[in-house]
Amino acid sequence: MNTKLKIALAIVAGAALGATAMQGLHAQAKPKAYSVNEVEILDSAALATFLPKIRAAIDANHGRSLFTLNGRITTVEGSAAPKNVGIVEWNSVDDAKAFYKSQVWADTAAQRAKAEKTIRRYIVEAEK
Repeated sequence: MNTKLKIALAIVAGAALGATAMQGLHAQAKPKAYSVNEVEILDSAALATFLPKIRAAIDANHGRSLFTLNGRITTVEGSAAPKNVGIVEWNSVDDAKAFYKSQVWADTAAQRAKAEKTIRRYIVEAEK
């Protein structure tokens, strides 16, 4: 094989490798997101029936529950804190949105309505 051809092939292979690496870096560059769910628990027993399904769906959609639902809430400033807050860390806002559009979320809507009253639910994107 002639030297010029070897150099040309090395350049093409290097460019392809570099493009693949850049794509991987761009995927990592998405900022994390957090969904915050302010709820009032109406029926703990009913909540326990579907919560494992919800947590499995969170994991499947690249989320990580911070297990804050029954945690102690302390008001520092402003109006009174909600009774319960659920916080989930997501790899991106898109992952959080996908979860809230998932079949599991839709299928558990009636159960959730009996078990909890939602005060507010929102997604916050962290800065890079």
